[in-house]
Amino acid sequence: MSDSDVLDIEDPEAVAAAAETAVQQCLAVESDESCVVVTDDKRQPIGEALYDAALEATDDAVIVRYPPGPQHGAEPPEPVAGALASADAFLAPTTKSLSHTRARSDATDGGARGATLPGITEEVFTTGLDADYDAIAAECEAMLENVDGAEEIRVTSPQGTDITFELGDRVWNDDTGIVHEPGDFSNLPAGEVFISPESAEGTYVVDGTIRPHGLLDEGQTVTFEVEDGYVTSIGDDAIRADVEEAAEQVGQNAYNMAELGIGTNIGVTDLVGSVLLDEKAGGTVHIALGDDAGIGGDNDAPIHLDGILREPTVYVDGEEVELPQVER
Repeated sequence: MSDSDVLDIEDPEAVAAAAETAVQQCLAVESDESCVVVTDDKRQPIGEALYDAALEATDDAVIVRYPPGPQHGAEPPEPVAGALASADAFLAPTTKSLSHTRARSDATDGGARGATLPGITEEVFTTGLDADYDAIAAECEAMLENVDGAEEIRVTSPQGTDITFELGDRVWNDDTGIVHEPGDFSNLPAGEVFISPESAEGTYVVDGTIRPHGLLDEGQTVTFEVEDGYVTSIGDDAIRADVEEAAEQVGQNAYNMAELGIGTNIGVTDLVGSVLLDEKAGGTVHIALGDDAGIGGDNDAPIHLDGILREPTVYVDGEEVELPQVER
């Protein structure tokens, strides 16, 4: 399904079950808590399923709908930001991602807990929420033990990736799907550890999933050159145009090297063309440019563009680390 399509539900029972998992297992919404579902015109059916599930947990549930944002990382209207900040718990199934927005980070900084579901489809929702989130959390913990305290991470791949990230004082985050404490935040589906690096140098070659193309064809790749923490070359016309559009607003900030992430969801055995799900696939690496203000960085931009590497090798301060093992 493309961003221009209105989501059409084929299996309402499976969607309802996935919504129940999100509300009860992932967020653990209690009867004395408020819960807000933020959705848009194209993801309304999933928003309504989550709202129905929230009403089973608490009488203090509301749903807020607005037109889809212009691009991933764009700030939502002020009433939406206010709704996120005022709730104990929130779920945000939207066409364009709210994950890396000030609205989301301000809400969680203020004590709200919640999850965003950017670009969610029925397939991703029902597949990704049919998961053992305790096992995902264990994989995240193991990976954090490998990378925590590192000064630099080097990533290589058979496709030509060779990039080194300088981490400085930046802190690693994990995305386990378990969102039970005030201020907790996750994507759903979940399963990654990630950091906003201070700088980076080298080349990364995306051979998995990247917007606006979705899942790349076998043998198709997109190459990015990086110097002193900024992307200097993009080997794809459509992607370059999207970044240039963002740069018209914020200049060089659009090219900032924003994120290094490692997928830890061992239940994702195949990439499906959804960044939301594919970046969580165990044993993959994703690298993003643009906004990092919501994940520990200091760069504001109206774009956060992830690209997924299928066959990465990761070195932590010069030592190769074992990634989660998934047969594909």
